[in-house]
Amino acid sequence: MTDKQANEWLQEQFESSYQKKGASNDDTAWDLIKITNFTKHLKSPEKAFKSVHVAGTNGKGSTSHMIASILQEAGYKVGLYTSPHLKDFRERIRVNGEMILKESAIKFVKENKSYIETEKLSFFEMTAAMAFDYFAKQKVDIAIIEVGLGGRLDSTNIITPEVSVITNIGLDHVKFLGNTLPKIASEKAGIIKKNIPVVIGEYHKETFPVFIEKAKGENAAIYLAEKTIQEIYKTDLLGDYQQKNYKSAVQAIRLLKGFQIQEKQIKNGLLNTVRNTNLQGRWQIIAEKPKTICDTAHNKEGLEITMRQLQKEKFETLRLVFGVVNDKNLEDILPLLPKKAIYYFCAPKINRSLEVLELQRKANEYGLVGNVYDSVSEAYGNARIKAAKHDVIYIGGSSFVVAEIV
Repeated sequence: MTDKQANEWLQEQFESSYQKKGASNDDTAWDLIKITNFTKHLKSPEKAFKSVHVAGTNGKGSTSHMIASILQEAGYKVGLYTSPHLKDFRERIRVNGEMILKESAIKFVKENKSYIETEKLSFFEMTAAMAFDYFAKQKVDIAIIEVGLGGRLDSTNIITPEVSVITNIGLDHVKFLGNTLPKIASEKAGIIKKNIPVVIGEYHKETFPVFIEKAKGENAAIYLAEKTIQEIYKTDLLGDYQQKNYKSAVQAIRLLKGFQIQEKQIKNGLLNTVRNTNLQGRWQIIAEKPKTICDTAHNKEGLEITMRQLQKEKFETLRLVFGVVNDKNLEDILPLLPKKAIYYFCAPKINRSLEVLELQRKANEYGLVGNVYDSVSEAYGNARIKAAKHDVIYIGGSSFVVAEIV
């Protein structure tokens, strides 16, 4: 197998993944058997390093990057596994901000392609195992591992972390996780492990009892970050929602045993998260005059906050380049969008995208008016042509929309 063939095979696996194609009939019947057997085949790399496990409906990616950045500022070699990626598959697997080497990813494919195909591993199972293998070989001091979806049956849930973090709970991925907040909380509470402290980012009366019960059963100390972290920190991640995320990150850092981390390093880590980890797509300003903002918020809870922040911006005209995937509940998210704005409706280039005319039709029902475009880039291009220098352009609705611009 040549390097080119290995790279093409890897791309084929991604193109057939849930992220690109959506759920198949088999995707609700997952377990940890295949990932456990695969990591045993790889000589259990997930046991070779310490870790922090991060779950949640929103904010788990940003929180993971903040924790990694703080640890990097303290001089540690830090692995970071996140998903989805925006541009390059290798964004998912980083050490001190640097993506996994192409040669390492290709070598992993060459050595394990036969096993992966025979055992029919999913793309996410494969990439989680690749991350564990890479972190072990890189001899990281600690790895921050973000849950892909849910928690209890997520492929990352074979690790035994130093600390578990659950940022928040919202109604998302209901086909997989359940259609009520307590059901979703129960799935995410699946990362709580025996005698391992757990950080809960936000209090919700419907879900907090779920975490209390699970933590009690596992004898796991529980910390409510919004209560335990009272200090005010600044971060280079500009979204208003980051004020909640940094509390979860700081609480997780303070629970780590065996790591020497000073207050100065916490402050610097939060201030330099983008530089240290190369995070993109979180209230990312990609242009000035007109000010252009990209954000990956894609569900009710995330869009509620970003739309409030967007309305704080000063502008003559607000222009939204907007597209979504087809499993989103439009009745939840469309009422959150500003009516006094011009919309540029589009669809990202994935099978899961909602057909743009359907998006426009539904948006019109909520008083959201704009034209449709054949691509995200065409929509953004038209917004830029029409915009005056004191306008604001917002690009979002899906991480896939943002990925085609940043």
